[in-house]
Order: sequence, then structure tokens, then C-alpha cells
Amino acid sequence: MDRDILDHRILFAIRVIRETLSCTIHEAIDVFVVRYEELRRDCPDDFTVGPEEYGQGFYS
Repeated sequence: MDRDILDHRILFAIRVIRETLSCTIHEAIDVFVVRYEELRRDCPDDFTVGPEEYGQGFYS
């Protein structure tokens, strides 16, 4: 899951979270956001895109 988050594969990461935790999409998104923030704080140089670009195209 971390590699998916770092590589900007948002949907894959959410799918892994849902499968692993057997949770709803909303719960998986909450888990994703927490882990994204941790990784952004602890490993900022490991991301393939900057924070400004990360969610672009995902919500539109």
C-alpha cells in the first residue's frame, strides 16, 4: 500500500486497504489520508509527484 501511495496509485492503494481491512470505501479513504499524511511527513522525497499535483484529476 505504501508503494502505491508514494507512486500516486491512489485507487490501487484504496483497494488494498479495503481488501486488507474489509472496510467501506469511506473508511478506506480515511485510512488512506492518514497514511498519506504520515508518508508525506516522514518520506517526502519518496513521492513521485508533489503535494500540489497529488490529487489532481482524482476528484474531477
